[in-house]
Amino acid sequence: MKPKIVTTLQAYSGQQFVADVIAGLIVAMVALPLSIAIAIASGADPAKGIVTAIVGGFLISLLGGSRVQIGGPTGAFIVVVAGVIAAHGYDGLVLATLLAGIILVLAGLLRAGNLIRYVPEAVINGFTIGIAIIIAASQLQDFLGLRAAHVPAEFVGKVQALWAARDTLDAPSLAVALLAMALIVGFRRLAPRLPGLLVAVAIVSGLALFLKLPVDTIHSRFGDLPRGLPMPAIPALSVAKIVELLPSAFIIAFLAGIESLLSAMVADKMIGSQHRPNAEVLAQGFANIGSALFGGLPATGAIARTATNVRAGGKTPVAGLVHALAILAVTLLFGGLAGYLAMPALAALLVLTAWNMSEPHKWRGYLAAPNEERLLLLLTLVLTVFANLTVAIGVGVGIGLLLRLRKKDAAVGEWNVPDR
Repeated sequence: MKPKIVTTLQAYSGQQFVADVIAGLIVAMVALPLSIAIAIASGADPAKGIVTAIVGGFLISLLGGSRVQIGGPTGAFIVVVAGVIAAHGYDGLVLATLLAGIILVLAGLLRAGNLIRYVPEAVINGFTIGIAIIIAASQLQDFLGLRAAHVPAEFVGKVQALWAARDTLDAPSLAVALLAMALIVGFRRLAPRLPGLLVAVAIVSGLALFLKLPVDTIHSRFGDLPRGLPMPAIPALSVAKIVELLPSAFIIAFLAGIESLLSAMVADKMIGSQHRPNAEVLAQGFANIGSALFGGLPATGAIARTATNVRAGGKTPVAGLVHALAILAVTLLFGGLAGYLAMPALAALLVLTAWNMSEPHKWRGYLAAPNEERLLLLLTLVLTVFANLTVAIGVGVGIGLLLRLRKKDAAVGEWNVPDR
């Protein structure tokens, strides 16, 4: 369970350091707007996303089992975090994140990292697509500039409320969102090494400010962003509160473990390396404990940012450390500029993130899968959208394991890990 940074630094060179610094700076520019957007979509203030990217991202790179893993807040947690905040307040989320970190540390010490292969691929695909649908739906209000008095958290009520407010559609907000989406896609295709997310959102936000378009910004909705990190603090603890939040903590821990290990596997394929799963789970635990102590959100390995790191030339965990420190430096020096980012542009960013999460290029393969895998995927998807993630994961994993027990001749190795 030795952290990967210990072995990679044994033969570290100046050339590797330069490559890691460049990659870390590029990833930081991608991670900054994403972290802000994810925090807002989760029902938290934008500063919480920045704190998570700095503290969680630093600890995941420092202690993790992957050479190139980048950690921070991710879109997969939006649904869970929003639900915990709605039910228990933000203090409840901080405590749940702390408990999840402790659970992950124990899981790492018990070498539970190898157990990911027992989670059916169809379940992972189903709840990932379901989460993507919920994220996209949660961004429609800002994307379209709709003015709704009350938008429920649950999916059906949200769609009904937004449909009822369709007459309030705001043309400037829609134009800003569509332009941001076009620029993000354009930069991704024409200049993939460019931090296109930040550049696109910054260009569109600057244009909206120059033209004095009546669109919401981070500052108009949340006020000034704090510069730097808050002081760490232990959340209020009580036996009753811990028992109340344990189910949420287990879901956060499960999702963090699954997503981080999937991300590490994708990175392995990109760089021809092999991560240390138990060290990675252990790092996720310490990262979530650290994030909670600073009042942040749940943290995990971020697949898109990890892939960006690899494409930008990141070689070792030093790139991840640079990414976290660069975000801290930008926050200290230029934090005030983030307040001018337009909410419709951030909504466009998350809609595209949701689309990428759903992996549309794999849908045809899902349709060609055996009937039981298709049904398991569909069941998990429907439960994720219309019930909740706890029920979806519990039912999906339970049925998936029962199906596996029926296939006595199916070895564990025959279950493919999704290339997400």
